[in-house]
Amino acid sequence: MRVSKFFISTLKEAPAEAELPSHRLMLRAGYIRKLASGLYTWMPLGLRVLRKVEAVVREEMDKSGGIELLMPAVQPAELWQETGRWDVFGPQMLKIKDRHDHQFCFGPTHEEVITDIARREVKSYRQLPLNFYQIQTKFRDEVRPRFGVMRAREFMMKDAYSFHANFESLEQTYRVMYDTYSRIFTRLGLQFRAVAADTGAIGGSGSHEFHVLADSGEDGLAFCPSSDYAANVELAEALAPSTPQNNDNLLPLEKVSTPGHKTIEEVAAFLNVPQSQVLKTIAVVDGKENFALLLMRGDHQLNEIKASKVLGEFRFARPDEIEKYMNCRPGYIGTVQIEKYLPEIFGNAAPYPVTVYADRAVTVMSNFVCGANEDGVHYIGANLGRDVFIKSENVLDLRNVVAGDPSPDGKGTLELCRGIEVGHIFQLRTKYSEALEATYLDENGKTQIMEMGCYGIGVSRIVAAAIEQNFDARGIALPAGMAPFQVAIAPIGYKKSEAVKAAAEKLYTELQAVGIEVLLDDRDERPGVMFADLELIGIPHRIVIGDRSLKESNVEYQGRKDEAAQVVALQDVLRLVQSKL
Repeated sequence: MRVSKFFISTLKEAPAEAELPSHRLMLRAGYIRKLASGLYTWMPLGLRVLRKVEAVVREEMDKSGGIELLMPAVQPAELWQETGRWDVFGPQMLKIKDRHDHQFCFGPTHEEVITDIARREVKSYRQLPLNFYQIQTKFRDEVRPRFGVMRAREFMMKDAYSFHANFESLEQTYRVMYDTYSRIFTRLGLQFRAVAADTGAIGGSGSHEFHVLADSGEDGLAFCPSSDYAANVELAEALAPSTPQNNDNLLPLEKVSTPGHKTIEEVAAFLNVPQSQVLKTIAVVDGKENFALLLMRGDHQLNEIKASKVLGEFRFARPDEIEKYMNCRPGYIGTVQIEKYLPEIFGNAAPYPVTVYADRAVTVMSNFVCGANEDGVHYIGANLGRDVFIKSENVLDLRNVVAGDPSPDGKGTLELCRGIEVGHIFQLRTKYSEALEATYLDENGKTQIMEMGCYGIGVSRIVAAAIEQNFDARGIALPAGMAPFQVAIAPIGYKKSEAVKAAAEKLYTELQAVGIEVLLDDRDERPGVMFADLELIGIPHRIVIGDRSLKESNVEYQGRKDEAAQVVALQDVLRLVQSKL
């Protein structure tokens, strides 16, 4: 491709709202242009990268036995109403009506549509298993679209759905897809990690996420360097402490004044104790409007997904609810002798029962600080069993793991890193097939519900995630398998020197002849402008041709990540480039 016949539109500066490196660089390099909030046009350079990702995904899906189809982006409400998701999917779903006032949505996902296909087309166990996939546009109305195509409202996704006669068959395909995803991200040259994950709104049982490792990642990952264990922090288990509570030298319980100090940080600093010595009390209300308290060590963070598995849907209590149940303001809630304290306020028939849950780490705390249910007052020297009582069945894993925690597989300690989710696979089981009555006849002629799997890859998100992992001060430095072109020819004085032009044209033809994607910069720009553009847009190999080097039958070669160029004989440069690729 010649630059004069292509379209390259680079910018010196990115718009101020571009936060992540990938967002800034994709705009500067002319990969994308913003149309509206969360909506982007893929410009010619960016589209070449996107299509390369698609090609790798398609090749590996075909190798794995996937069968490609293409489903409508617009879906009728009736299908979603059959599964009960029309009203519960939330405001992310863009709902529309046609001229006949029939309701539709712009598909955020396609479980309903593909299951409808299966229930219409599959009749016998002999037709199973099947694994259908598509590469198609999705729309989710993000409350705050940001980070460019990383969290856009419209995005490109590969979604696959498998159907099975039994769970064993589902497990086999799930493993095939796990391996397929690993090959895809390896071929794309990405540093990634597969982690056990929560199934979230999609549902089902087993689930793994695939994350590109990057400091800018939104997800926290926990992994054990000495084993294969890895999980999203949302799912990673925080094991019960292996050492018992220290009951030596217990201090007396004492009230102290802490005026104006409400947060863990403020109280710990005021009393000159570590945050781990302060008991954090979180007031919540579950879906049935029951009030509960969650107890945690002060330096630990509540894991809302773990808590929801105990409470169901819940929310944090409002200040008026805290005053109603605990007779104090937020920041001073305590559980010292709570079973006696509440009847003292409300009488023996306490109208406001409070359930107390505690994280496992709380069970080994001693001489800790906690709220006294009085404004501006805390207890010091509090201890479990003497001052605070917790039912053993209410001691649970409620927190996020931290670095240094023992690995759940018992093979070392955990470390933490950040990741960008680019793929997610689920064992859906029968959640959708049962709701939509997707059945088949088994070998005995009996009707059975199909088992299902679901496997998604964020194709457009991969481009941004790859840039988060591959950039420098000069611009994008994508792996060769994703770059818009493999090689760039930068002739100095293209329109002024016949020798330079002839050498550039000859090399351009030779590279194309052997199937190498090459970009010839025939704009006759100054070297600085050419080099800046070619480095910004992320072409991995550059060949500079100039009169001075041609006098000795040489050219200059430089890899995108090389510190300096190297002189190469003109007759050897084709062979060198082929070896690099």
